[in-house]
Amino acid sequence: MLDVDDPAFLAYLGDENRFSATWFGAHDATVEAIFGEIKSRIRETDQSTPVLNGGWWYVSSTIEGEDYPRHHRGRTADTATDLLLLDENVEAAGVGATDYFDLGAFDACHDHTMFAWSTDTTGDERYDLRVRRFDGDHHIDFDDHIVGVANAGTAWSSDGAFLFYVRADEQERPFQVWRHRLGSTSGTDALVFQEDDERFFVEIGETRSDAWIVIHCGSKTSAEVRLLPSTAPLDDPVVVRARTEGVEYQVDDWGDRLVMVTNANGAQDFCVLAASVELEWTDPAAWTELVAHQPGRRVIGVEPFQNHLVIYEWSKAQPQLRLLFRDGSDRILDIDSEPHDVNLSANPEWTSTTLRFATQSMTTPGTLYDENVTTGERVLLRQVPTPNTDLDAYIAGRVWAQSQDGTAVPIDIVRHVDTPLDGTAPGCLYGYGSYEASMPPWFSVARLSLLDRGMVWALAHPRGGGELGRQWYLDGKLEHKQHTFDDMIVSAEYLTATGVIAPDRLAIRGGSAGGLLVGACMTQRPDLFAAVVAEVPFVDIVNTMSDPTLPLTVTEWEEWGDPRTEPFASLMLAYSPYDNTTPANYPAVFVTAGLHDPRVGVHEPAKWVARLREVTTSDRPIIMRTEMGAGHGGPTGRYDAWRDEARTLAFLLATT
Repeated sequence: MLDVDDPAFLAYLGDENRFSATWFGAHDATVEAIFGEIKSRIRETDQSTPVLNGGWWYVSSTIEGEDYPRHHRGRTADTATDLLLLDENVEAAGVGATDYFDLGAFDACHDHTMFAWSTDTTGDERYDLRVRRFDGDHHIDFDDHIVGVANAGTAWSSDGAFLFYVRADEQERPFQVWRHRLGSTSGTDALVFQEDDERFFVEIGETRSDAWIVIHCGSKTSAEVRLLPSTAPLDDPVVVRARTEGVEYQVDDWGDRLVMVTNANGAQDFCVLAASVELEWTDPAAWTELVAHQPGRRVIGVEPFQNHLVIYEWSKAQPQLRLLFRDGSDRILDIDSEPHDVNLSANPEWTSTTLRFATQSMTTPGTLYDENVTTGERVLLRQVPTPNTDLDAYIAGRVWAQSQDGTAVPIDIVRHVDTPLDGTAPGCLYGYGSYEASMPPWFSVARLSLLDRGMVWALAHPRGGGELGRQWYLDGKLEHKQHTFDDMIVSAEYLTATGVIAPDRLAIRGGSAGGLLVGACMTQRPDLFAAVVAEVPFVDIVNTMSDPTLPLTVTEWEEWGDPRTEPFASLMLAYSPYDNTTPANYPAVFVTAGLHDPRVGVHEPAKWVARLREVTTSDRPIIMRTEMGAGHGGPTGRYDAWRDEARTLAFLLATT
């Protein structure tokens, strides 16, 4: 199963897909009904809000019947669609990408006359990089064509003569930065930097002011940043702070000074430091505190503007945006108290005094605002249209469950207002809980099809995520990983014990590391769940983490441990879903996979499903569906993605 080109294995996956198609064929009416409902709640022909950048107004649009967006620009907001920059539908058709097409880079040079753009047509996350130049209403595609590029950023020199990009090694780890001279062949490109430590990923980008090119090397626990003036692309990059085990940082510039978000000097939840560009900023002594560390308030990043900083942070299991001004004053943007998400939107203009940000919740679609950072005046620009939908018909809130060691675990819940909480409703509990990834509540038109049919949907925030600070993450990784599964299980128990969801009608769902989560919960408590949806699940963790030749294994040891040694051999074996799939009365299971997935090899879900079928003592369905032309993220065309989700929701409705 490790060989995705093996004819016997491909035939085996084909048999699984036919078995899946037969099962879903019996539920085709439900799938088609939900697919129709999803389409009916989306304005298929739509246009984004124009964004001013470099004297141009940029916009993207979708057309009914087309899978992918078009990208445009114009000289005014009203004429933003005048010039077509890139039509993803045309590009996908041109390379025969009928199953998979992903636009990676789409990066304008500093004077906006050229764009670097990259595409992946298989899902293996190896991109082809090209350059397109615009002359009035016409574009010219350069002969420059660089294959096998990692989706880890691009950067331009200030004069547009050079383009920087990243390559990955055989284990799919981005590890090299290359410099390409426009008009030359890729064979003459210069290697700028190579990271030999297999724990570290390399990314490249530019500071918001475009003054610096940034090379960021990061492992799960440490970082090192190099800066290169965009006006001097042939210079050697300079290390800001030499890597130190356990010290993470990222750097941007604020005009007269550099700013750093870091956990150095014991700032577990990160602080913000600053250093004048006139000083020797490679000296740690040049850096002074700008935003103090506050335990429990996890600083994620900063976005500098000419006269203010925007700090993105998590506090009390909610994301928030904090404005910091040059005089030291600050304020937090006021957002609705319902569990929600808030994020910066496109703010490319360095000198802007208007902040564009977006919010959403489980009952409110994505909503875009402009706010004057000085006066606080806020203007509603747009809310994602949801035709044929009564948003007032849904209600959401937050509860807290108590884990086995007394830890309080937040759970966000949404339902239709007419769904009773009397212990009779079916429900689905979603979770992730790894990599310090915080999971804010999000709006989903597809989910409404479940809610309208009386199902309750809940989002758990188990340890291993970052919702309650760095300690929340540390308490759910390595030797503490069992806490993640305990938190998910007690969340499920809380929902059934309090009458939110019927005890015999509860499903759990998760993807990738979230697939590991639901797989471990299912094997530890098969009695607790009626159904499990495991999407591209990381379920053969001991074998995968024992093989450093597989993609990404070495970089993952800092998250999971190395099972070739103790104590991790025993710890990981104790929760590995594949190794703990022993005879039991298992719930209904739906597993998805991608043939070209470089993150979770298709062999993991395939062998797990085979073992489940062999040992289960129940007659509930065990189904696996593999995207034969895609990778980790599933199908990319929006209609295929909607139908894919409709199948998953039909499975949940049929099995709970």
